[in-house]
Order: sequence, then C-alpha cells, then structure tokens
Amino acid sequence: MAYTADRAYELISSAQQRGRLAHAFLISGAHGSGKENLAARIIQLVSGAAKSGGFDLFGESVVVETPPLDELESGWIRVVRPRMKSRRIGVEEIRNLEQTLHLAAPGGACKVGVIVETDRMNDQAANAFLKTLEEPPQNTLLLLLTADPQRLLPTILSRCVRVPLLGGRALLEGGGAELVAALNHAATRGFGTPVAALHLKAAFAGFLARSREASEVAAKVAEKEEISAYKDATDGAWLKEREAFHKAAAEAEYLNARSRLFDVLMAWMADLLRLKARSGGLDFPDSAQSLHKIADAESETRLLQRMTALDSLRRTLETNASEALAIEVGFLKAFG
Repeated sequence: MAYTADRAYELISSAQQRGRLAHAFLISGAHGSGKENLAARIIQLVSGAAKSGGFDLFGESVVVETPPLDELESGWIRVVRPRMKSRRIGVEEIRNLEQTLHLAAPGGACKVGVIVETDRMNDQAANAFLKTLEEPPQNTLLLLLTADPQRLLPTILSRCVRVPLLGGRALLEGGGAELVAALNHAATRGFGTPVAALHLKAAFAGFLARSREASEVAAKVAEKEEISAYKDATDGAWLKEREAFHKAAAEAEYLNARSRLFDVLMAWMADLLRLKARSGGLDFPDSAQSLHKIADAESETRLLQRMTALDSLRRTLETNASEALAIEVGFLKAFG
C-alpha cells in the first residue's frame, strides 16, 4: 500500500511516540513524490525540531518549517548522494557514513544516515552498507531514498520498513514537456520502422546535447567566479583541482539530466502500453490522441518488448559504453 507523504509522516510519528520506531526505512516513490522532504521531516522529528516553535505576539502557534534535506546535514546527520562522475555511490562514501554512525553522540542524540538514490550504490558499497543494516549502531536511524527499489539487493529490502509514496513524476518540468512534444511529433511520422526509430533517436539526442551544453556552461561560470575570487589568495594547484571538480560536476549534472529525460521517455512508452490495455493513469493524457493510433497497431507483447529494450539501454548507459552508439542501437531495438 502506498501513502501520501503526509500520511507516511503521521504513521512514522505515531511509531516514534510509542517508542516503536524502526531503525531503517526505505522511502520509495517517483521523482517529485516528496521523498527528500519526508526524510527532512523525519530528521526534525527524531531531533526534536518538529515541535511547535512557541507562540507569536498574537498567541498563534509558530510552525517550524522544514528546510531542504541538505541544510539539515550536521555532525550527527549525514546525507550521502551520488557524487562520483559516474553518478554512483562508492564504498568510501559508505565507509565515511559508517564511521559517523559508530561514534557516540552527546546526550544520546539520534544519529541519522540518509542515502539519496540508494539504488545508485555500486556492489561494494551495497555489500558494505548491508553490514550496517544487519547490526545498526545504537541510537541510529537509516533513511534510504529511491525511485527504483527493485534495483536494490533483496537482503537490503528485507531489513527495511518500506514506505512507498504516491504521486510525483514531475515529468513535464525541466524540458519534459518539450521532449514529449518532440516524441509525439516524431512518432506521427511513423512508428515501428528503422527510419521512425532514428527520427525518435534524433529528437532524444537533441535534448541530451542541449542538456550537456547547459551543464558545461554552468560549470564554466562557477569556475570563473572562483578564479576571480581566489586567484590572488591561493596557488595554481588548488585552482587546478577546482577545475577538475567543476568538470566532474558538469558531467554529474548532465547524467542527472539524462536520467530525468529517460524517465520521460519510459513514461511516454508506458502510456502507449496503458492505452493499449485501455487503462487509466496516463502520465501524459494530453498526448493520448496522438498515441492512440500507435497503441492500436501494436500488440501488448510487442510494447512490453519495447519497454524492456529501453530499460536495457538505460542500464547499458550506466556502463562505459559509448553513449551515441548505445542510444542508436537501443532506439533501433526499442522503436524499430
């Protein structure tokens, strides 16, 4: 059973009041479902910051607002995200988290470890983290956030209280609406042939190219700002390190944008399957009229095969495979 973020918080708060709070929660849900906000609220709950902030001059209670998750990070609250160039979470980051959790917090304070995009842990990191799940340190709360719980080890899933969230999928933001329009237009020119597949691939590749350019421009601006601010106060070696940092940050931002665009692509294909099955819950209802003809012409088996090919492409792109070649081959398999 899935919950709204508010209902999930109520259940967790009730468990905490009864002294029955689990040591690990797996909060799953689509992008935009409120996973990070819920994690931030839980941190405020266990740290005592979620209580009323007193009363204002008019006698009204002051509600404590929930800041962004990263702003809550402190000595006893750690937030781990994919920061490597490959957007994976490595074993060293998990080791650093474990070191914090095994320290004794003053006054018996609760130590919190949050892993954002838990499914991005590499094999070494996942196996290392499993030991912490099996034998959690005292006064420790672990919050695992993911949009793809099926990618986690079964042994990790079995040791967490699962909290699936409803809603989300802010798919039309950040260029999503433009991508859907481009896919709809390309699909009307034909579907299920190599030529049609290459039209769709060209539309998708164009958005990827613009995303990469935007990420690189933003990184160069940030690098120039640092050079301007610190060139007279530090040595060239440090600036060289920052150059490498910004280059890696641009790549990570691009990979994040690519992942969001793939979410749109997968949802668009899933809508074809929903239309074929005459079910509701379309991610892009405004596109239904454009896609009905394709859905009627395709079998459910074939549409499932196409979705499988897209998922395989996404996994291939997480390796060192050539992006351009992988996308061309993947689109031919998925749309040809």
